[in-house]
Amino acid sequence: MKCLLSKFGLTTVFAILASSLLFSQTSFVDNQKSYGKTNDVFGRLEDSLKKQFQEKNLVWPPQSLYIRSFKYDRQLELWVKNDNKDGYKLFKTYKVCMQSGTTGPKRMEGDYQVPEGFYYINEFNPNSKYHLSLGLNYPNASDRILSDSLRPGSAIYIHGNCVSTGCIAISDAPIEELYIIASHVKTNGQDFIPVHVFPVKYNVKKSSDYLAESTIGNQTVQKFAIKLKEAFDYFEERKQLPVILVNRSGEYVIN
Repeated sequence: MKCLLSKFGLTTVFAILASSLLFSQTSFVDNQKSYGKTNDVFGRLEDSLKKQFQEKNLVWPPQSLYIRSFKYDRQLELWVKNDNKDGYKLFKTYKVCMQSGTTGPKRMEGDYQVPEGFYYINEFNPNSKYHLSLGLNYPNASDRILSDSLRPGSAIYIHGNCVSTGCIAISDAPIEELYIIASHVKTNGQDFIPVHVFPVKYNVKKSSDYLAESTIGNQTVQKFAIKLKEAFDYFEERKQLPVILVNRSGEYVIN
């Protein structure tokens, strides 16, 4: 600060700091709009999203976003809120048009499994060959312990189009809406947008019956699914996210 003052003067330093603050608050959405494809997407859909939020009595843009995906049910839910004290509210449910693999977590490269567990968005790709894509931080801390140590796999995304070799494909129109919302909450300061991937929607009988039948004889997958259910139940009751840790064995510890 002393170097800045001596070189530029107090007024100029305040102007620099103010510009930096403004840039940090607006730069991510602006950066996304600098790409031809995403600039078109924002131009076409941003007003529509504002109206959709207003119709559901939700504040636009949201401060926080939470994403839930259910493999068997082929659904991806978007939950939003604007105050940490408030519970999340459901904005929209998208259909997962294509996914690969079976019940259970991803454990190695090439198994075509959609991961199950607790992740966050770590990449925005406006130039994806699957239209637009949002990367998940697979392998996470649990996966790095429990998955193949040499080839755990990588490059797991929520994306457009309708092709999957381990990713969550929701087609082009839904990924455009999700991409815009995720960009805004990142601009608003949410650096880690949580994405929880469950094998089934536990409170749907058909889905829970399928889970029981499909894991007969596989106690490892059964135990894993039961642990994930703890987080599902916590959110269903409170509409808040639990604290999720990973112990030395790679197991999730909920709340």
